[in-house]
Amino acid sequence: MTVNNRWFQLGASLVAMIMIANLQYAWTLFVNPLRESNGWTLAEVQWAFTVFILCQTWVQPLDGWLIDRLGPRGFISAAGVLCGLGWAGMGYATSLPMLYALYALAGTGAAFVYSGCIGSALKWFQDRRGFAAGVIAAGFGGGTALFIPIIAAIIEGRGYRDALIWTGILQGIVIFVVAQFLRHPGHGPATATAGAGKAPAARHHFTTAEMVRTPHFYAMYVAFVLMGVGGLMVTAQAGPMAQAFGLGVGALTLAATVSPLANAASRIFWGWASDRIGRELAMIVAFVLQAVALLLVVGVGHLSPGWFALTLVLVYFTWGEIYSLFPAMSGDYFGPKHATSNYAVLYTAKGVASIVGGGLAAVLFQQFGTWTAAFYGTAALALIAAGIAVGLRAVGAPAARVAAVPAPTVV
Repeated sequence: MTVNNRWFQLGASLVAMIMIANLQYAWTLFVNPLRESNGWTLAEVQWAFTVFILCQTWVQPLDGWLIDRLGPRGFISAAGVLCGLGWAGMGYATSLPMLYALYALAGTGAAFVYSGCIGSALKWFQDRRGFAAGVIAAGFGGGTALFIPIIAAIIEGRGYRDALIWTGILQGIVIFVVAQFLRHPGHGPATATAGAGKAPAARHHFTTAEMVRTPHFYAMYVAFVLMGVGGLMVTAQAGPMAQAFGLGVGALTLAATVSPLANAASRIFWGWASDRIGRELAMIVAFVLQAVALLLVVGVGHLSPGWFALTLVLVYFTWGEIYSLFPAMSGDYFGPKHATSNYAVLYTAKGVASIVGGGLAAVLFQQFGTWTAAFYGTAALALIAAGIAVGLRAVGAPAARVAAVPAPTVV
C-alpha cells in the first residue's frame, strides 16, 4: 500500500514538520510588534520564546517513549489541535502569563510532531539515517520560508494578531489531516549497513536507560547544547539585532526569508555528507565554520541589509546540521529500535540552549547595549563543541563496540 511506502511516510512527515516551522522561525517577526503593542520589554517577550523551546524539547522524552510503542498518528493528531490553539490563541493574548501559556501549548504540540516525525525517519531509513533525518529536520528549519512574506504582509496590513490567528488555524488543520496517514514500519530486521565513512550499523539496541549510562551520550549532549546557542540566539533576536544595527524592516524580511532556505539546505547537505564521510568529521567541519559565521555577523552584518542577510544565511547553513547529525549519530550509536525516545532525551539539549539564546541573550543586550559579547561567546562555544566531536571520533561508537563482543559459548 502507498501509505506503507517509506518515501510516502517521509513526505507526509515533511509536511507536518513544515507546518510547525513558523512556531519557532517566524517568531522574530512578532517580537517588536508585541513589544510596541503591549508595552513589554524585549526580555519579557523573549522569555516566551524560551518557554516555547523548553516545552518543545522537554516534553519529548515522555511522548517519544510513548510514540515508540503506540505509533505517531494519535499524538500528531493531538498536536494539530495544540499547535492551532496555541499559536492562534496568542493573537488574543493581553498579558505575559497568557502569552507564555499559549506559546507553551504550541510548544507541546510541536514536540509531538518533531519527535514523531524524526523517529519515523530513523526507523524507515535505517540505511540512510543522515539523509532522512536531514530531510525531516529541513521541513522544520526551512518550511517557514513559504510563509514569511505572507506573515510579514499580514502584520503590516492587518496587524500581528490576525497573522497569528490565521496561520495558527491553517497549520493546525494541515497537521491533523497529515497525522491520519502516519505509520511506523513493521518489525522487520534492521536494514542498516556499514559503508565507507559511516559508523558501523548498531546491532545492540540501547534502551534509553542504557544510553544515559554511556559517556558518549553526555559528550553528545554537551556538544548539542554548545552548538544550539548561537543559532537559537539569531532565530530569536534577528528582529532586535536588525533594529540595533540601524537596519529597517526590509532587511529583517529579506534575512527572515532567505535564512530558512539555508537552514533547510544545511540539514539535508550535512546529513547527506555525514552518510559518506562520517558523522563526527562532518560535525568538526561544520562547527568550526559556525564559529566563523557568528563572528562575521558582528564584523560585517551591520554594514547593509545585504550583508546582514548573508551573514545570517552563513550562520544557519553551519548551524542547522545539528538537527540532522545528532539524530543520525544517535541512531548509529544506540540503534534504531528505541530511536524516538533516545533522540527525544538528547533533543532536550536544545531546551537548555534556548535559555541562553533566548531570554539571557536579551538581558545581556539590555545590559551592555551591544550584541558583540554574545556573538564572541557563542563562537567560542561552537569551537568547544568541535573539540568534543574530535574526541567522539577518536573513541568510536558504543553500539559498534557492544556489537563486536562475541556471544558466550554454550557448553
